[in-house]
Amino acid sequence: MLKALQALTACVLLSAMVATPAVAREISPQDQVKAMTRGINVLGYDPIWKDPAQARFQMRHFQVIKDGGFDAVRINLHAFSHMDADNRLDPAWLATLDRVVKSALDQKLTVILDEHNFGDCGDDPAACKPKLIAFWKQVGERYKDAPDGVVFELLNEPNKGLTDDLWNSWIAELLPVVRATNPTRNVIVGPAFWNNIDHLKQLKLPVEDRHLIATVHYYLPMEFTHQGAPWNPATPKTGVTWGTDAERQRMETDFDGVQAWAKANDRPMLLGEFGAYDKGDMASRAAYTAAAAREAEARGWAWSYWQFDSDFIAYDIKADAWVAPIHDALVPK
Repeated sequence: MLKALQALTACVLLSAMVATPAVAREISPQDQVKAMTRGINVLGYDPIWKDPAQARFQMRHFQVIKDGGFDAVRINLHAFSHMDADNRLDPAWLATLDRVVKSALDQKLTVILDEHNFGDCGDDPAACKPKLIAFWKQVGERYKDAPDGVVFELLNEPNKGLTDDLWNSWIAELLPVVRATNPTRNVIVGPAFWNNIDHLKQLKLPVEDRHLIATVHYYLPMEFTHQGAPWNPATPKTGVTWGTDAERQRMETDFDGVQAWAKANDRPMLLGEFGAYDKGDMASRAAYTAAAAREAEARGWAWSYWQFDSDFIAYDIKADAWVAPIHDALVPK
C-alpha cells in the first residue's frame, strides 16, 4: 500500500511539473546584448497589424533575416491605435503579435518588443501615460513566461513634451509595472530627445535594477542621413555624401562618448536605430552603415538597423532580395 501511495504521489508531482509553464531563464543584460549583436527593425508600418491578409512582411522573412546573418529583430509596435476606450488591447492584434513573436523565436532570433508611439507621447504626454502603463501591464502579463529571448523596450524616442525630467519620472513608474510580472526580464531604456546621445547624461536609471540595457539612436549628421526625407523639412537638400576622415572621426568620437557613459554607469548598450535615407548616394549610405555597425561592435554593443522594409530599406520585398550594398555593409561577407 505504501509503495502504491508513493507511486501515486510521484505521478501527481510529475504531472504538476509538466503542467506548470517554464519560467523565463534569467540572463544578464551583458549576455543578452552579446546574443543580439546584429539586429534589424521590422513591422513598424506594415498592414499586418490592421489586416494580416494584407501583410507585406511574411513569417518566412524571419528565416530570411536569420539566414542573412542577423541575431535579433526590434518589433516596432504602434499599439495605441489598437486599444479600446478603456485602454485594453484588441485581442486580434494580440493574436497577431503572438504569431510574430513565436515565428521570430522559432528562428532563434532575440525579439525586442518596442512600444513605438513616440509621436503620441511627445505631443501629449498626459494622454500617453495611461496608455503606456496599460500597454506594459497587459504585455507584461501576456509574456511573463516567455523565454529570455524576449526583451522589452519601454518607449521609442521620448521627445518634445516628454522632457528629460518627465521621462525620468516615468521610468521610475513604468519599471515597477513591468517588474510586477517580469522581475528579471531585460528591459531597454533610452534618453529623452529622440534617444539622442547628448541626452544620455540626463538619463536616470534605478541603480538597483540590474536588468536594464541602455539605448541610443544615431543619425548624425542629419544633413546626410535624412537628406530628401519629406517628414524632416530641415534637411531637404540631396546630393550630400559621407565618408571623409573628419566625418569618420566625428562618429568615432560620438561613440566614444557613449561608451564612456556606459562604463561609468555599468550599463550595456544597444544602438537601437541608425542608417541613411534612400535618397542619399548608395556608396555613401553603405559606407556610413558599415562604419556605424563596426564602431558599435568594436565597443561590445548590440545594434539594430533602421529598417528592413519601407524606407532606409535593407530588403526589397517586391524583388524578394536583400539590397546588397546595405546588407553587405551590415553583415560583411
